[in-house]
Amino acid sequence: MALSPDQTRILTAALVGGSFHSQEQRDLIKCRALNSKGYLRRDPQDGCLWYPTDLAGALSLVPADLHGAEPEKPAGGPPARLPHHPLAALFPMFAEDELQRLADDIAARGQEEPVWLLDGHILDGRNREAACALIGIDAWTKDYEGKDPLGFVLSLNLHRRHLSESQRAMVAARIVDWERGINQTTAGDANLHAREAGRRLSISERAVKAAKRVRDHGIEQLSDAIRDGRLSVNAGEAISFLEREAQEEVLRLEEKQIVQRAKEIREKRAKLRHAVRLTHMAHVVDRGQPTVGRVETKYPVIYADPPWQFGVRSEVTGREKSAENHYPTMPTDDICALFDEIGDPAKRDAVLFLWASNPMLPDAFRVMAAWGFSYVHHWIWDKEIAGTGYWGRDRHELLLIGKRGQPVAPLPGTQPETIHRERKGRHSAKPDWFAEQIERLYPDMPRLELFCRAPRPGWHAWGYEAATPESETV
Repeated sequence: MALSPDQTRILTAALVGGSFHSQEQRDLIKCRALNSKGYLRRDPQDGCLWYPTDLAGALSLVPADLHGAEPEKPAGGPPARLPHHPLAALFPMFAEDELQRLADDIAARGQEEPVWLLDGHILDGRNREAACALIGIDAWTKDYEGKDPLGFVLSLNLHRRHLSESQRAMVAARIVDWERGINQTTAGDANLHAREAGRRLSISERAVKAAKRVRDHGIEQLSDAIRDGRLSVNAGEAISFLEREAQEEVLRLEEKQIVQRAKEIREKRAKLRHAVRLTHMAHVVDRGQPTVGRVETKYPVIYADPPWQFGVRSEVTGREKSAENHYPTMPTDDICALFDEIGDPAKRDAVLFLWASNPMLPDAFRVMAAWGFSYVHHWIWDKEIAGTGYWGRDRHELLLIGKRGQPVAPLPGTQPETIHRERKGRHSAKPDWFAEQIERLYPDMPRLELFCRAPRPGWHAWGYEAATPESETV
């Protein structure tokens, strides 16, 4: 086979010196081409060091007595295959036909991107390494020297692959589940919770949890269908609630039939969850009757977290999203009328601390006025992690402060900063920090918590969930 002058120069130098080091980019390109044709073999530790093969020696480019001493080099035969790092499995291998097309491209143009190694294992580039093996050449490798291999793998693959949200969700589920096999000493902080995994893959926490459900309870063919883009992760999650044999039966249907079956499963489960919620709410109301009567005492300090009735239909899923999924709620008009119904529990001079979310802010001002208070200030709870929302992703709630008459204001210098940052817990639960600030500002005054769900020592409590053996009910 005819060689170019540069290829001849490189092979001659390799045969005379026993190896060739491609210090310049143009030489590196020529060496890759010679490697693809079987004339050079790459050093497994140094991607720029090349050894002549027996095929190169047969070209008789130099007399035998000019051949240099043979350095230790890889043995002949097929290229040695490299083991895979667990992080490399986040993204699937190519199908057989795709892999062959990649191999043909490398044979024609050479390997343009390296196979990245971490501790001698393929971190990224399993397809390139496999394609090189198909045509009998060594893959060009480079060692990863950064400190965030997970971020490195995600960045490379998310830029080069066009993945749907469902496919990205399956990747995120693998990250969340990493404790099952990941080597934490070399893979960085890979054991991420669902919200963080979703952030890194630009998908919702809900999608990650759906994918994790598929991984934990779905058959392998179900995961494959989502990774291959044939099924959405939401449909896959619904199917994962079926027994194994039923999942296999569904996956044998046509695509439209599979989607319809998944919809039927979701509707059936939604009805069941709704029935369970109604039973739970009825139990809460029945158990809480003794602690929702009239309030005979008048209080100078009132802290309230009303159960706002606010429900919207998701523009993405079409599902109803409401606090009713978690606890009984009340219309704003009923909350406005509540104060008079229970006996107007505020003193003539009193201060009110009233929780309000962004969409319910106008309603909160209505309630404050109906209860006889005027707005004076507010505190902010920064939840650290953004949630959902149409006009903005809500990350905070407001604790409005109102006054009636001439209540005692905090002493100068004792007021807390208006923003408190703390990650949110269970649905609707507020950080204890805010109640503690009220206690600090008004240590010796009777305090009433309306709509109480977790009674506090030193407070009087009113609400369906206020009854505990230690609480002071009113």
